[in-house]
Amino acid sequence: MDTIKIIVDAFGGDNAPLEIIKGCADAVQEHGVEIILTGKESVIRNVAEQNSISLDKIEIENCDDILTMHDSAESVLKAKKDSSMGAGLRLLSEGRGDAFISAGNSGALCVGATLAVKRIKGIKRPAFAPVLPSATGCFMLVDGGANVECRPEMLRQFAVMGSVYMQKVMKMDNPRVGLANVGTEEHKGTELYRETYKILKESNLNFIGNVEGRDIPKGVCDVVVCDGFIGNMILKTYEGVAAVLMKEIKNMFAGSVKGKLAAGLLLKDLKAMKTRFDYNTYGGAPILGSSKPVFKAHGDAKARTIKNAIGLCKDYVEAHAIDEISTSLK
Repeated sequence: MDTIKIIVDAFGGDNAPLEIIKGCADAVQEHGVEIILTGKESVIRNVAEQNSISLDKIEIENCDDILTMHDSAESVLKAKKDSSMGAGLRLLSEGRGDAFISAGNSGALCVGATLAVKRIKGIKRPAFAPVLPSATGCFMLVDGGANVECRPEMLRQFAVMGSVYMQKVMKMDNPRVGLANVGTEEHKGTELYRETYKILKESNLNFIGNVEGRDIPKGVCDVVVCDGFIGNMILKTYEGVAAVLMKEIKNMFAGSVKGKLAAGLLLKDLKAMKTRFDYNTYGGAPILGSSKPVFKAHGDAKARTIKNAIGLCKDYVEAHAIDEISTSLK
């Protein structure tokens, strides 16, 4: 197989372009990929030179415009089509690279993945699908916010796509699929969830039934299926609670001599726990349903986040997961 080439938006996210460039350089070394960076070439080269970052195996596609978080989602197709994100999506659609990553405007990236890169044949709506840590490893949340209003068939497709991704990319054998709901009983939830339950129950997926919010962090399933409204609430609550808990733990150990002594004794265990629940491990989220791999990195992505996102994109391409999704939908 030819060397995989990943297109990366150099100006997407809070820490662009420095952390993006560093992450790409690290990925070239660690994952053996080639990179196309989209953005203002003079700035990229100056930042790389000032920070002694090698641009070996990194090509630059020059474009002067930047799509900000305040721009409308649709602007990536029109007013900002020549931005670093717009250019990246165009290069992917033209076959210049194998996948595209951006830490920029989520809505614009979803619109671009749907209308510029296009959907897999038969897919109703692409879905935002973050992979999050749990007590037993990790799970995928799909949809994490792209589709607020859904139909049962859309949730079935989310379940299929999530199951294929977790099996092929995250190397999980026969992923367990759960339907997010207000109770575990089959009759619980709105009509959307009751109808989706029936469809998933009759599918060939490893469907374990409804899962309640309190059980999701315990790792009861590998793919959590829901509409984008519920999914985004789960995602933001999950991230918020994790941030508060980590801050409280830090304050507890730093607030007294006794705490500092205890922290010294538990330092190795605390670091291990922080690593286990660090979202940077997974880099962000694929936009499932796009006909080519499109990946949304976290808005505050650092170099490690970008490097890991590139590694996941490489795995996504090598696993031929999109072909598998297309076959599984038939």
